[in-house]
Amino acid sequence: MGIVLMIISILLIALVLLQSGKAEGAGNIIQGGNSDLFANRKERGGELLISRITFALGMVFFVVSLLMSTNLFK
Repeated sequence: MGIVLMIISILLIALVLLQSGKAEGAGNIIQGGNSDLFANRKERGGELLISRITFALGMVFFVVSLLMSTNLFK
């Protein structure tokens, strides 16, 4: 079960790194530039798919971690 948790964590890290940054214009706020950082942006296509897979893998990681902590699958 530890190997499964390791594989899930590596996939989760890779998917998080693939996601586009939501705070692309954060530097403009500090410098006083015009930024639409807090604009309502919807995810579409590949971004939405990656976001949903990341959420699902996060839930699986959480459940596997809980199962391992209860000494059921060590």
